[in-house]
Amino acid sequence: MQAEPGRAAILEPGRNCWRIERTQRFKLLIDADAYFSALRRAILRAQRSIFILGWDIDSRMLLAPGLEDGGGDGFPAPLGDFLHAVVAARPQLHVYMLNWDFAMLYALEREWLPVYKSEWRKQRRLSYRMDARHPAGASHHQKVVVIDDALAFVGGIDLARSRWDTPEHARDNPLRRDPLGTLYPPFHDVHAMLDGDAAAALGELARRRWRDAGGKSEPPDSPDTLPSADASSHPWPPDCEPDLRDFDIAIARTAPAYQGASGIYEIRQLYVDAIAHARRHLFFENQYFTSNVLCNALSARLHDADAPEVMVISPRTQSGWLEQITMGGLRARIHQRLKAADRHRRYRMYCPHLPDLAQGCLNVHSKVFAADDDLFCVGSANMSNRSMAFDTECNLAIEARGQGDEAQQARIREAIALMRNRLLAEHLDVTQAAVAERIAQCGGLHAAAADLHGAGRTLQPLDPEPNPEFETLAPERTVFDAERPIDADELVAQFVQIVPDEARKPAPRRLVGLGLLAVALASIALAWRFTPLHDWINLASLVSFARSLEAMPFTPLIVVGAFVIAGMLMVPVTLLIAVSGVVFGPFYGAIYSLFGTMLCAASGFLLGAWLGRETLRQLLGHRINRLSQRVAKRGIMAMTVLRLLPIAPFAVVNVMAGASQLQMRDYLIGTLLGMAPGIILTVIFSHNLAEAVRHPSLAAAGVVALVALLLIGLALGLQRLLKTAGVR
Repeated sequence: MQAEPGRAAILEPGRNCWRIERTQRFKLLIDADAYFSALRRAILRAQRSIFILGWDIDSRMLLAPGLEDGGGDGFPAPLGDFLHAVVAARPQLHVYMLNWDFAMLYALEREWLPVYKSEWRKQRRLSYRMDARHPAGASHHQKVVVIDDALAFVGGIDLARSRWDTPEHARDNPLRRDPLGTLYPPFHDVHAMLDGDAAAALGELARRRWRDAGGKSEPPDSPDTLPSADASSHPWPPDCEPDLRDFDIAIARTAPAYQGASGIYEIRQLYVDAIAHARRHLFFENQYFTSNVLCNALSARLHDADAPEVMVISPRTQSGWLEQITMGGLRARIHQRLKAADRHRRYRMYCPHLPDLAQGCLNVHSKVFAADDDLFCVGSANMSNRSMAFDTECNLAIEARGQGDEAQQARIREAIALMRNRLLAEHLDVTQAAVAERIAQCGGLHAAAADLHGAGRTLQPLDPEPNPEFETLAPERTVFDAERPIDADELVAQFVQIVPDEARKPAPRRLVGLGLLAVALASIALAWRFTPLHDWINLASLVSFARSLEAMPFTPLIVVGAFVIAGMLMVPVTLLIAVSGVVFGPFYGAIYSLFGTMLCAASGFLLGAWLGRETLRQLLGHRINRLSQRVAKRGIMAMTVLRLLPIAPFAVVNVMAGASQLQMRDYLIGTLLGMAPGIILTVIFSHNLAEAVRHPSLAAAGVVALVALLLIGLALGLQRLLKTAGVR
């Protein structure tokens, strides 16, 4: 590429991109309906090889929802069956699928045990692999498909459930359903399609990623000659008119340092360079906005007298409770920092408002940015610390400067403006021409958005506020959005940073007592795990001991007292509940377990209050007081969720809760609400299981199976309830 006179080109291989290659055709595919439709038609034209790299790949998803045969082409609809049928019909075709070997956190949102699904295993020329070659906590996040090394798709859309939608994002579109038939909310994302030498380079990237991930099937090398763009054998779908022809395009990557290989941070540098070079406006459309590096770069520009406009389009809320309090909290922190740096009122954040939705905002999953009309970027990388340095990513970048003569550069600038304006037009529910006209007349993106703001579907200003609890507890560099692996020592050090300097003094007597108690509890837990103690305190021995109590006077008091003592000694409370069900039956077992559990919880709470409340106050001062006051307002819900989700041992939760400012009344009510369903089902299950063993019968086995199903249903129902309520 030749540099434009007066200003150098931004794109530079080895600095902010991997390679710059020629493409004959490029098309921006806005929303998954456009992408999936083009991809299906392209796969049907494949002859030699297909590489599919994804963060999530689901064999059940449909590339053409609503059509029984998948698209009027005679092939099956579900992705797995479709690929197998295509491979069977093309004797020379091989398919290589690389899917992230996901963390269990995502297990209920993904296809269960996909590597063992028959849809991926019944065709020997279809190779499927789960990619686990990453540092701890990192993920394979690229979304790339390469067909015959002649056509490639790159962007933010996975071949997974709940991705398909059209630009209309109609609330009740009956085709927008997951594999279980459940209607999911509107979903916005962006992908790109390109051919030529750039597609061949992406084929090289896919092969390298396949081999690095340990793929056993050896993919063929890229052929020396590729089909001409005009050839009938080319996989480009004939009816897809490109947005741009015959120009150079850059491929940028992120890859973490791993097993001796250096890290690759081209995408991060590309963002930083684009921010530094922008003169009029910067447009970002992204799922996340949490990168400290990008925040610093934008803050520096916003301080300048000639600062460009900065428009960020992002969803109003993140998906679920966990993302909302972590990634949402980090985004709010970044947003407030940029507002403070915005001396000339050039920065705004927006969300695409859909008035018919209960949550009111479109789920934005895209990863796109534009700098002036000179640079456009689309890919898999979020504006997060992870995507800039920790996960594996791939983006494409188009730059007008340095491309051919002035006429060619003007053509590319026009195409970049058109692609950005198409995105704005979709969110504002107007035509692309209307957006272009308003930008020209108003002189900027913010003024145009305000002028086109409507009462229905539109862009609404977004001003996320930091969550006080998150701000109190989360360090500046947080594990929630890491830039590199964080070991245990560093994690502890991060959270020590929240303690003010004046608190780092010789510990008071009660702090010493609390520390000794923690050491004692940990020692007992280790002894129970690694010594013969676990042979003495197990289900059989506890049942035998409990049966000896049945004939004694004051049995209820003895059993309840045993709960308190055993619970304080870190004996798992679930084991005690099961013993009660076996020995005392479902009614008395449940009564004893409920009273014993509540008394044990109260005892631990009082102990924690005596040991730790003043200590925590002295350590953390007014910040912990403010936090405790806010938690106290929803203490019952907090404790209910904490008991339903066994994050820490029962005894540890009791003591830690007592050391906070949570009211005992709320603590006990929340504990009862959270523990009672599990106690009742556990007692019934353990009792009937014991009866089935002692007196085998079809009826007894049926009861056990029914209660087991109820336990499973309770777990799944809880997960769905928490997800629906935004608590996950």
